Amino acid sequence: MQRLRPLAPLVLMLVFPVLGSIYQLVNHPNDRVYSLVTQADLAIPFIKYFALPYGVWIFYIYACLVYLFFKDRNLYYRGIILYTLCAMTCYGIYLVFQTTVPRPVVTGSDPFSELVRFIYKRDQPYNCFPSIHCFSSYLVMRLFLTSKARSRMIMILVSTMSILIIASTQFVKQHVLWDAVSAIALVEIYHFVIYVLPGALRSREKVRQQKELQA
Repeated sequence: MQRLRPLAPLVLMLVFPVLGSIYQLVNHPNDRVYSLVTQADLAIPFIKYFALPYGVWIFYIYACLVYLFFKDRNLYYRGIILYTLCAMTCYGIYLVFQTTVPRPVVTGSDPFSELVRFIYKRDQPYNCFPSIHCFSSYLVMRLFLTSKARSRMIMILVSTMSILIIASTQFVKQHVLWDAVSAIALVEIYHFVIYVLPGALRSREKVRQQKELQA
């Protein structure tokens, strides 16, 4: 047990199944359902091959956070905090502003078509704005961009995978462009409020105190 104690913070990742169970409670239409589909969304083609990056999304998020746990512990904690806050905010929005995305009819019998049908069956066409796939993929990419453990190869892999997952939400017709934009904005807002703003305020207060001492 003593040898396992350093791994104890990994227990924090149990928040993911908890959040997943909460998601299922709100994964249904409300009394009024909105559409954010634009002409730009209609111009985006359905590409079944993007079902693969879409489908491996949660395993990718797990892998990134476990890597940060061992290589950059502070960013691991930051990732857990930001993910939880963003997810809970999404759930709150889903309850009061439910959106939906029209899905194409998938007729093929190949593995990619089967995977799309599995995705559609498992996830109802609601809970779209903001996109959980998008905010979490952007979040881990953002974490790695500031990580002391990053390398050129790691950044290429993480950035490529995150971009593919975000793109997949559009090409498999699970989300619209506003869902992706709002997801990225959500991460940036929480990151600024929790990690940037307090530091800026402390620096400002420190400068003020130094000026008072010099006066």
